Amino acid sequence: MAAAAAAAATAPRAPRPGQARPAPGPPLARRYSAGGAPPGVPLSCPLPGVPKAVFAAAEGRERFETRVTALENGLRVASQRKFGQFCTVGLLINSGSRHEAKYLSGISHFLEKLAFSSTAQFGSKDEILLTLEKHGGICDCQASRDTIMYAVSADAKGLDTVVNLLADVALQPRLSDEEIEMTRMAIRFELEDLNMRPDPEPLLTEMIHAAAYRENTVGLNRFCPVENTNKIDRQVLHSYLRNYYTPDRMVLAGVGIEHEQLVECAKKYLLGVEPVWGSAQAKDVDRSVAQYTGGIVKVEKDMSDVSLGPTPIPELTHIMIGLESCSFLEEDFIPFAVLNMMMGGGGSFSAGGPGKGMFTRLYLNVLNRHHWMYNATSYHHSYEDTGLLCIHASADPKQVREMVEIITREFILMAGAVGEVELERAKTQLKSMLMMNLESRPVIFEDVGRQVLATNTRKLPHELCALISQVKSADIKRVVTKMLHKKPAVAALGDLTDLPTYEHIQAALSSKDGRLPRVYRLFR
Repeated sequence: MAAAAAAAATAPRAPRPGQARPAPGPPLARRYSAGGAPPGVPLSCPLPGVPKAVFAAAEGRERFETRVTALENGLRVASQRKFGQFCTVGLLINSGSRHEAKYLSGISHFLEKLAFSSTAQFGSKDEILLTLEKHGGICDCQASRDTIMYAVSADAKGLDTVVNLLADVALQPRLSDEEIEMTRMAIRFELEDLNMRPDPEPLLTEMIHAAAYRENTVGLNRFCPVENTNKIDRQVLHSYLRNYYTPDRMVLAGVGIEHEQLVECAKKYLLGVEPVWGSAQAKDVDRSVAQYTGGIVKVEKDMSDVSLGPTPIPELTHIMIGLESCSFLEEDFIPFAVLNMMMGGGGSFSAGGPGKGMFTRLYLNVLNRHHWMYNATSYHHSYEDTGLLCIHASADPKQVREMVEIITREFILMAGAVGEVELERAKTQLKSMLMMNLESRPVIFEDVGRQVLATNTRKLPHELCALISQVKSADIKRVVTKMLHKKPAVAALGDLTDLPTYEHIQAALSSKDGRLPRVYRLFR
């Protein structure tokens, strides 16, 4: 009975009177629709009744190159094509804490917090967010030492609205008294939070820059000092914006859109627009070149209660030692990047956190041999006119002297022999990290904007990979030897009772084995 019912269900039904008989379809396609190949048809031949496959082909390289157009007012428009429904568009401005020498420190920090607030067109931040929401968009602003970046990711169909909004946010902010007061409160809270975090890396980064470039350019504080929060008002902000928010210091970058369309939007909203602070000529633009000084910045701090709870972090002392490297515009930048990766460095976008490689020198020679060291990480900060390679290490306060000696020894060993396997691994890891990061549209946007802002062009990933492949062990030795001739920069945070003197650290970095001078004490 069941077999008869199943046969009746699958049998073709006779057409009703007046109903057209269906046209006979391809019998093989119908019989073998489950995926099995028809008998007698080899796999190298197309299946009967199946449409011919259309395969994706690699397009010409010119379609993926970054296109740059300069407008009459000096503003540059840069775009990069990328498949997808969404785009990332933003304004990058050559303005940051390094330009605040003639102003109150902390203006860039204020501008970062005030971004995407009320403007000439939009009455509040909520209005801006609702406008972006219609295009599935999100916005962000980030200020660094040398750049401030306003960015929006949204549906590519809303490009006109997005560029209009970006132009309004950058050039027509209202900067109301209420918004400035809210920003003061937000900055005070952030500074308190920064001093209470278990991870002191942001504080140490500020300290190492202050030590390396004492009171100039990139050595100026990125965060607003507490005493300046009440001094910064609309008049101070307008005075700064008049000098640094000029078209010749801006790049409108976009990823995932057509270049011509972005240029049209730029002409429409960023050409001939008078900013809210007026169109007076910039007068006090700081064009100082970074002056590396070296030095030490120490902060005695009780770190015994930074992380209480069920699994408290033990009390640690944090040391960061750095030496001047080079600008990202110099040829030696690539060997320094390889060296940083070889040591155990990462950076802002390092997968799994920086220094996690089990074959890096800081893991093999330091963490693997000295169980009492909690951290050893290499960092490479590079700017338009200088750079800083540093190692951050953490240990118990009683073992600070030994920890410093281990770091200085690693600096000296950098100038020694570099194994072929070790070098190839570091180069492969660097290329892998570069390509992985450039899978992300916001990262491509930042890369396009920063390169065009600094050089008016962009090196494509395959060009950078070719440069990485060309690095030889002799290049590593050359750049390290040059670096070791500079004075060190030292940042120290925590219980510094056993910290060696700056002169002793300098002597260790000038020695052959990196050892600190012996200190003989009568009483311990």
